[in-house]
Amino acid sequence: MALRLILGLGMTFVALAVAGRRIWWLTRLIRSGQPTSGRTDDAGRRLRAHLIEVFGQRKLLNWSVPGVAHFLTFWGFIVLALTILEAWGALFDADFHIPLIGRWAVIGFLEDFFAVAVLVGLATFAVLRVRQAPARQQRDSRFYGSHTGPAWLILAMISAVVVTLLLYRAAQVNTGVFPFGDSWAPFASHAISIPVDGLGETANEAIETIFVLANIGVILSFLVLVTYSKHLHIGLAPVNVTTKRLPDGLGPLLPMESNGVPINFEDPDEDATFGRGKVEDFTWKGMLDFATCTECGRCQSQCPAWNTGKPLSPKLVIMDLRDHLFAKAPYILGEKDTPEKVPDFIAETDERAHSVPESGYPRVIGSNDQQAHRPLVGTAEQGGVIDPDVLWSCTTCGACVEQCPVDIEHVDHILDMRRYQVLIESAFPSEAGVMLRNLENKGNPWGMSAKSREDWMTGLSFDVRKVEGEIPDDVEYLFWVGCAGALEDRAKKVTRAVAELLHTAGVEFAVLGAGETCSGDPARRMGNEFVFQQLGQQNVETLNAAFGSRTTRKIVATCPHCFNSLAREYPQLGGEYDVVHHTQLLGRLIDEGRLVPVEPVDGLVTYHDPCYLGRHNKVYTPPREVLAAVQGIRTQEMHRCKERGFCCGAGGARMWMEEKIGKRINVERIDEALSLDPDVVSTACPYCMVMLSDAVTAKQQSGEAREDVEVLDVAQILRRSLATPAPAPVAD
Repeated sequence: MALRLILGLGMTFVALAVAGRRIWWLTRLIRSGQPTSGRTDDAGRRLRAHLIEVFGQRKLLNWSVPGVAHFLTFWGFIVLALTILEAWGALFDADFHIPLIGRWAVIGFLEDFFAVAVLVGLATFAVLRVRQAPARQQRDSRFYGSHTGPAWLILAMISAVVVTLLLYRAAQVNTGVFPFGDSWAPFASHAISIPVDGLGETANEAIETIFVLANIGVILSFLVLVTYSKHLHIGLAPVNVTTKRLPDGLGPLLPMESNGVPINFEDPDEDATFGRGKVEDFTWKGMLDFATCTECGRCQSQCPAWNTGKPLSPKLVIMDLRDHLFAKAPYILGEKDTPEKVPDFIAETDERAHSVPESGYPRVIGSNDQQAHRPLVGTAEQGGVIDPDVLWSCTTCGACVEQCPVDIEHVDHILDMRRYQVLIESAFPSEAGVMLRNLENKGNPWGMSAKSREDWMTGLSFDVRKVEGEIPDDVEYLFWVGCAGALEDRAKKVTRAVAELLHTAGVEFAVLGAGETCSGDPARRMGNEFVFQQLGQQNVETLNAAFGSRTTRKIVATCPHCFNSLAREYPQLGGEYDVVHHTQLLGRLIDEGRLVPVEPVDGLVTYHDPCYLGRHNKVYTPPREVLAAVQGIRTQEMHRCKERGFCCGAGGARMWMEEKIGKRINVERIDEALSLDPDVVSTACPYCMVMLSDAVTAKQQSGEAREDVEVLDVAQILRRSLATPAPAPVAD
């Protein structure tokens, strides 16, 4: 008894010392990040998020089979913590039981149930890893690029924890020191005790001692391994979830901060940090994100860039940033001095590198002077941690953030790196520069004159009211047309349809006309926060002047990107408005009986969710309800829809950049739509309209799509279902 006490306590002391040293190092490193605000406010919502996502495993359960397996394993950890107390207690007293509850049969049952459940969960993980092994599926595997070796070791160690647990409990049953006596509630322990019983009492006492120590040893080894591996998420995920951003949907892009304070672009501090040019420029929350990544690859499996052959994997971005952060840590923490001379970066094959071609970190291996100086974004020749092609492939669709079970904010980190590249390095795709100049000089991405913003009104059977000064009292909504809605031919048809529907429903609305300018979304998603601030402040001044002293400031927008900017991002600039998307308003008008679809529209329709309407703002139901109200329509969902919808490829300012790598994202999306043989591919976004229309046209020209397949906005379909409006009265 004394020997096992000495061995048990000795192992415990050594393991806690080793793990504690690593935890202290990680704490210092993460706390070295830039400060950031708003991560600990609203304690009630944070507690609720913690309970739902950590204890309820909400995001994990979105994937049923691995989700249930992880749920069982997670709760197994919680419940089997009782057996850890029992094992350590057995070092001091062979007849130990937890005070008060330690002999309850229900506790014994739960311990054995979850011991078996964990083994079932681990077996499920093993099967999934074999079936989805990168060696089998290459890039199609969500584990491609992950550290699969340590993952197998972790599975083995957790299995060893459960097996040693059941074996020492079985021996306890036979030696008469089992906390739950002869009760068969701990069914697994009793079942295993039967074959072990024949070995005799002495053998069972030895088995108990051996496997109590083995159980403690495996648990302590597991603790140490966790602190040095990707399984840090076991301890960090609850913290990361609790300190995540709390929008409904992905929410607005955060304003640029330096040292925790928003940057004043009119008079920035001389030492202000614009975006992330070095890994130490990230906030502590960013560093926490990097350390929390589980390498599960859910983000990678959903990323439209990755799924079309591009080098961007959200998982690999976070892994590369984490590995670079850890390698540069001695320089960040002051343990090593950074030399003034910048070394040459020569990419070499290193046997220590765990890498795939899309990963940038392994270009420089080790914690060395090269690591201290290497650029955060750069080519292989420059020794960059993140390749420019990776950075600029992102459409900011948010699929990665939506799927991440530990709430890593991939899009924020990618855009923060873009901000530095654009504002400090002036390094971005050349074609995007044309778009930025057009925004600055003409107020729209196409460089067209402001007068052209009113061309869409030509030919309507009624006059569209334009705001001159303040909005008249009888006008209920300001109709924000947007650049695409006013200037792009296909989107102009949608604008006309929405205007006709509002007029038919008797909704009084007005537009800014030539007084409207770009919302700034393309500039902000590209990384040019300065241009966004200029455009946004100009629009806020215009809108505030138009609404005057109104307390209710209603805006309807057809573009989800404008909708997101006006509703979610303009409050950062002093603009507070009640913004609805046109599908929300149209659905409301149908419910109120102010719009009554009477003409059947025959055909099969499949609806494409715009990312900035769906994932970013959680508007999934209204467009579908509008379609459901139209007689004759048959609808069928694409495989990737709603929360798992697939991007059209236009977001993140990608609409104005050439797609030179892999398959075009819009073509991938249309291939999925055409597999249903629809008559209409519907959407609710002008960007999506352009991208999907272009893809359908290409397919029709190659003979891969029927000539009569149309791409229509939800509003256009609804407009077809209404009787033709009466012509405008002729003046006497």
